[in-house]
Amino acid sequence: MSVADNIGKIEERIANACIRSGRKREDITFMAVTKFQELGAIKEAWNAGLRCFGESRVQEAAAKFDGFRDEHPGTELHFIGSLQRNKVKSAVSMFDCIQSVDRESLALELIKHSEERGSPSGSPLPILLEFRTGEDSKSGFIGLDELFRVTELILGCSSLEVRGLMTMAPFTDDEAALRAAFRRLVKVRGELEQRFPGKENWACLSMGMSGDFEIAVEEGSTLLRIGGAVFGG
Repeated sequence: MSVADNIGKIEERIANACIRSGRKREDITFMAVTKFQELGAIKEAWNAGLRCFGESRVQEAAAKFDGFRDEHPGTELHFIGSLQRNKVKSAVSMFDCIQSVDRESLALELIKHSEERGSPSGSPLPILLEFRTGEDSKSGFIGLDELFRVTELILGCSSLEVRGLMTMAPFTDDEAALRAAFRRLVKVRGELEQRFPGKENWACLSMGMSGDFEIAVEEGSTLLRIGGAVFGG
């Protein structure tokens, strides 16, 4: 099946999950994870209507998207992988959002380099804080105290803007475990809203991938990161 056919089937499944959970389709962003994908496949996804793309390597993203975005206005590029501190300066000038802010040292580096970020509008760089909801995950904040401390640091920086949270669910077919992970992220967002009322917009919940995105929609995801189901493999 073509990339467009795959996207059409995914859209049907998202729509059905919205119906089951009483949600609006327009409240959910469908991101195509394009790491390791050729430029031709990315163009197919764009032509099929997708505008949000996720990459996990800075150099690979630069090679594919520098020219692509000039030719495809409206493209939004997010960093979703583990960001090394020595790549932060390049990342803040290239990506429209850094989703995987998972440790204090990275947050400090982002604060440092985001102030130098070239932005015509002068708008802050959106970021998401990654929270660990699965025992087998190797990244993400593991407790509220650490998350609160880093949040306070970021709130003091005018060149960064927290938009919400991101998580990697457990790699399992156990639906109960997946729902528990997604519900945990929703609960953590509530804790942040209580701790920092009116400070930021915590609306974004980036959760759900090719194997579990329908469950994620039912549990409140607002941004789906889908790769294999879009491009095959």
